[in-house]
Amino acid sequence: MLPLLIILGITIVLFVWGKFPPDVVALMAMLSLYLTGILDLGETLTGFSNPTVIMIAALFIIGEGLSRTGWTAMAGQFFVKWARKNISRLLVIVTLGSSLLSGFVSNTGTVAALLPVTVTAAWNAGTLPSKLLIPVAFGSNTGGLLTLTGTPPNIIVSNALAQNGFTGFSFFEFGLIGLPLLIISVLYFRYVGYKLLPEHRTNNKPIAIDQEMHKWIENYSIGDNLYRLRIRSMSQLINTNIGDWNFESDHKVSVMRLKRRHPNTLHRIPQFVEMPGLDTEMRYHDIITVKGEPEDVDRLVIKFHLGVIPLKPESDMLKRELINQEVGMAEMIITPKSVFVGKTINLGHYLRQAGVQLLAVSRDNAPLTGKIEIRAGDAFVIRGQWENIIALKSVYENLVISGSPEALSKNVDELTTKSYIALGTLLLMILLLVLNVFPGAIAALICAGIMMLTGCVPISKAYKGISWTSVVMIAAMIPMGLALQKTGVAQLAANSLVDTLGSIHPVALLAGIFLLTAAFSQTINNSATAVLMAPIAIMASMTLGVSPKPFMIAVAVSASTAFLTPVGTTTNAMVMSAGGYKFIDYVKVGGPLLLLFFIATLVLVPWIWSF
Repeated sequence: MLPLLIILGITIVLFVWGKFPPDVVALMAMLSLYLTGILDLGETLTGFSNPTVIMIAALFIIGEGLSRTGWTAMAGQFFVKWARKNISRLLVIVTLGSSLLSGFVSNTGTVAALLPVTVTAAWNAGTLPSKLLIPVAFGSNTGGLLTLTGTPPNIIVSNALAQNGFTGFSFFEFGLIGLPLLIISVLYFRYVGYKLLPEHRTNNKPIAIDQEMHKWIENYSIGDNLYRLRIRSMSQLINTNIGDWNFESDHKVSVMRLKRRHPNTLHRIPQFVEMPGLDTEMRYHDIITVKGEPEDVDRLVIKFHLGVIPLKPESDMLKRELINQEVGMAEMIITPKSVFVGKTINLGHYLRQAGVQLLAVSRDNAPLTGKIEIRAGDAFVIRGQWENIIALKSVYENLVISGSPEALSKNVDELTTKSYIALGTLLLMILLLVLNVFPGAIAALICAGIMMLTGCVPISKAYKGISWTSVVMIAAMIPMGLALQKTGVAQLAANSLVDTLGSIHPVALLAGIFLLTAAFSQTINNSATAVLMAPIAIMASMTLGVSPKPFMIAVAVSASTAFLTPVGTTTNAMVMSAGGYKFIDYVKVGGPLLLLFFIATLVLVPWIWSF
């Protein structure tokens, strides 16, 4: 027992100190439990096979899918628009949103979905993610108290009542205490908590794609020499392939985009070919976006009987014309050793090997047009599939891709077919969890697999979307809860509390059960805490001859109040890296909220569920 207490104490000190990464601290604690003989090998590694850990990893992939398909950027802009740059209003929105969603979805699923949205909304509103992410985590913990299935401890205490011959809780009965606690949480963060939240700068600021587009339009004159041409009924291009006409070599014009539409009322929904290939067929009434010198385009229009549709060089219009979830843009710098130095090209030229297009060029901060002889230091704006842009440096050496195309791709707010697939996958996960069709980990893995198989998250990017620091830390800390139960430390503390407070007054015992459960929940998984405390609470109530329901509600509430540590709940751990939080931040922000929950429970629970 003493070795365990020493390991636990050192672990907490190291977490608070913050000198070592939290996952490293957790791994050291896990190894110490094995080396001291407290746990055997199977028990030591049990966290890495725990369904909760697997579910969290899968949820990160699902969150990545929502981010990559435009929902994160759109939701972030909606949050900011609704909040109107008012940070306090935004704080209320994210806290309330995470609470209500977690009443029906798992807490970890809620945070996984809202984490990237909140990061984007924070930066766009002019604040830091660290001022919003703890409220999201704490809000999801509180929202789990709104329904029976909102969080596992609710189900555990209800089943414990039924197993002992008492009536369990109804689906919305937890809302009688959960709703007041939710209101307290929102008011706390609005008026007190926000002042206590730290201001930690992180490197996860999303790239503002609108600002990038404006910069490119101004510095590169992207809108110049860009035209939209309609294929009229007498055009020779109808039912031919782009490659049949050698547009670049014979006509000095590059085809950038094709919008397929029909005058027939049955086919009014346009289809887009974002990067037309040589085998792309052109049809009547198609609109092709081309780039070339005015005189070259004029000759093309006359020769092929094309109509000209005005294209205003405005940032919003060019953004819709040039980029979306599939196709993007980036800046490319030519170095002295590049194979492109000395070559002559026309703007709009395709690098077929890489699958990108040279859209515009700037030399010495001045845009160039027409035929360009490439020099070292020339800066190009390139256009192509996002994955092709990201992989460009592996195709051609001695190129510099400026900025982060991968981050930029996640901030395109235009929705595509994959966007709706990603949203449908999220709704499917919610349905599977609410109906309890599969265990949570299996439901999350199924939906993560759908995200990858449908291309919402490229398989090569799936593992990069997982916050491995959070996953490893949680997996390594689960054995600590097992050790507390195995050595009898938790049981001894619980029995002592009941013997001391049980004879004073039921409210005193209620307070003791709340505090002990809350203390355990800071380091033990909330489900394990509820399993440990539920039989003790029932035994105490039967000994005193009072109803067990108030005590079971106290167990459920206090098991969800892991506000003091980043390892108390998975949601706290999930926001730790994104917010740049330290151990002490949770104590500063969560301490007052825990006290408010404690007071509210002692006042409301005996009034709602009498002894």
